[in-house]
Amino acid sequence: MKSVRQLLQAKGRDIHSIAPDARVFEALKLMAEKNVGALVVTESGKLAGIISERDYARKVRLHGKWSHDVPVREIMTEDVVTVDPSRTVEECMAIVTKERVRHLPVCDGDRLVGVISIGDLVKEVIAEQQETIKQLESYIHS
Repeated sequence: MKSVRQLLQAKGRDIHSIAPDARVFEALKLMAEKNVGALVVTESGKLAGIISERDYARKVRLHGKWSHDVPVREIMTEDVVTVDPSRTVEECMAIVTKERVRHLPVCDGDRLVGVISIGDLVKEVIAEQQETIKQLESYIHS
């Protein structure tokens, strides 16, 4: 099973982030531009939280607030579930399932080195299963 480090090497280490004092509208705009469902929130180069489309739907839209008026800080999740690059894809699948999150910032010590999504994990699991099937079929036919 691949490690998160290997997954990041294959997918890339792009980190899309926003400041906690930015407006939610700016976060939504950036998510749309980058085609992502969440942004890490950084302050002074450190992970301060995470904001997702789900946060917007539940904490802004449902309360009748205006995204131009609400700072990211007000709706971001501060207690962020993170993973170490040495974790396996399988371990991360268990984490996203247990914690009910869709995005995992990857931290090497105090340093943010990437973000993986549940989609990245599922894609990797499927690729590994397809490879296993291919090997089994080859074994059966030989």
